[in-house]
Amino acid sequence: MRAPPVCFANLAGVAATRLAALRLPSRPPRHSGRRSAGACGWLLALAAFALLGACKKAPAPPQAAAPEVTVMTVARQDTPVDFEFTAQTQSSREVEIRSRVDGFLDKRTYTEGQMVKTGQTLFQMDSKPFEAALRTARGQLAQQQARHEVARANLARVQPLAAQNALSKKDLDDAIGNEKQSAAAVIAAQGEVDTALLNLGYTTIKSPLTGLSSFARQQDGSYVAATTNGLLTYVYQLDPMWVNFSISENEMLRYRDQIADGQLRFPPRNDFVVHLVLADGTTFSEVGHIDFANPAFNTETGTFLVRAVFDNPKGVLRPGQFVRARISGAIRPNATLVPQRAVLQGAKSHFVWVVDDQGKAHQRVVEVGDWRAEQWFVYDGLKPGERIVVDGALRVTPDAQLKIVKAAPASAQTTAAAVAASQSAAPAASELGTAE
Repeated sequence: MRAPPVCFANLAGVAATRLAALRLPSRPPRHSGRRSAGACGWLLALAAFALLGACKKAPAPPQAAAPEVTVMTVARQDTPVDFEFTAQTQSSREVEIRSRVDGFLDKRTYTEGQMVKTGQTLFQMDSKPFEAALRTARGQLAQQQARHEVARANLARVQPLAAQNALSKKDLDDAIGNEKQSAAAVIAAQGEVDTALLNLGYTTIKSPLTGLSSFARQQDGSYVAATTNGLLTYVYQLDPMWVNFSISENEMLRYRDQIADGQLRFPPRNDFVVHLVLADGTTFSEVGHIDFANPAFNTETGTFLVRAVFDNPKGVLRPGQFVRARISGAIRPNATLVPQRAVLQGAKSHFVWVVDDQGKAHQRVVEVGDWRAEQWFVYDGLKPGERIVVDGALRVTPDAQLKIVKAAPASAQTTAAAVAASQSAAPAASELGTAE
């Protein structure tokens, strides 16, 4: 094959450059003229043959294969939506057990931290001073009752005599006044007796409800003053149990705007269903309902308080637990749901790859909303019937021809993910071993 003239011209120029680089002596040594001329000829020929291959046209790079992707068809439907909030449990009745009288604490009669029943004795105070006060009050009552009897008898004698004008009107008025005064004294003395009886009864401190008891704040033998250190313990009712959570003002306004735009619909009469997720990830067996929402705005936290009530017959829930409250019952009408892996983050917005009828990809900006499990609500940017790329979106370029394949079963995807995780963990383990 003969090379084009242009290549020979290039060869000549390159050969000349190579020869110049050799820096041959301008005057050959004596008796070596023919040898030097032959060496130069051979060098020129070798350079020409070496560069002859460069004149051939380079082969075109192989065309890249179309990326394999899975697609889904966009559809709209009414979709239930849940809201999750961090919540805390609270006893529906948290009662302070206090001393109502001053005195010495004889003994605690319950086991701390155990369930107590209504009417069960929790503490016993020294009752001797109160028994003595009761006897004194009863003695004063007996005195007043005796005086009242004398006054009544005196009035009974004076009334007939006054009617016969045997006694003056003043004597009758005095007798009537004495009888009424003694009757009032009897009532006051009876009140003292009742007070003494109440104080004596207060020395036996009982539980007003069935619930879980707390530890004792005062120990046996302590002097208890009702106005200063009268708190003895707490009793918490466990069934039912309250669960409190807060909704921020921004969330409330966002829900209100979405309802006005038709993007969200609450159940009738806001009859939500509440599920609890415990700290270990398990779901509480009982289902609760919202029974109170504080209409006032908390200026300190910027939230609204919402309370749900749960039956707790087995006492699984305890006061003060942190749980996750999952609120169900709301619906997003005509919602568009796409897998999260189909939505990519661009420089300014989120986008998806839309597949046309020729199987080519086109970038489409979308407006995304909340997450639901592994899916994303898309509020704007997609129409029903359009196809979007789900798996392999990261390998797609604009207007690229795609190879659409079927999605792998969920079990296969799980196995592949596990294998990939193990492979990625292996180098880390080896590096850790090396570091050790």
